[in-house]
Amino acid sequence: MGMLDELKELGVDVDKALKLLNGKTALYEKLLVKFADMMKKADIRTDFDSSDCTAMMETTHMIKGSAGNLSITPLFKAYSDIMQLFREGKPEEAREGLIEILPVQETIIACIDKYSGA
Repeated sequence: MGMLDELKELGVDVDKALKLLNGKTALYEKLLVKFADMMKKADIRTDFDSSDCTAMMETTHMIKGSAGNLSITPLFKAYSDIMQLFREGKPEEAREGLIEILPVQETIIACIDKYSGA
């Protein structure tokens, strides 16, 4: 079993992503590695200041977009919901959403790292 098969099992829509990339598997894998690197540098924390959560909103928006572009469906859906909670002025609920998605996110990143040699 390879990286893409494992990612499929984790809910990533690999087929959709490959269709968007005209079947270029090597390119998709390269983009996944870049995504994993970006996620390691992203400042995702659950102890942000709820009175000024602008930075967390920006980070959430960035992750949502990147995950969507790569069809990393579990992260895209979760970060879309989290972004909506921020927009509705519900930072505590957004924090709860972050806490819930972090284990899934870590599993996806670990899968990518496993096959990329990171």
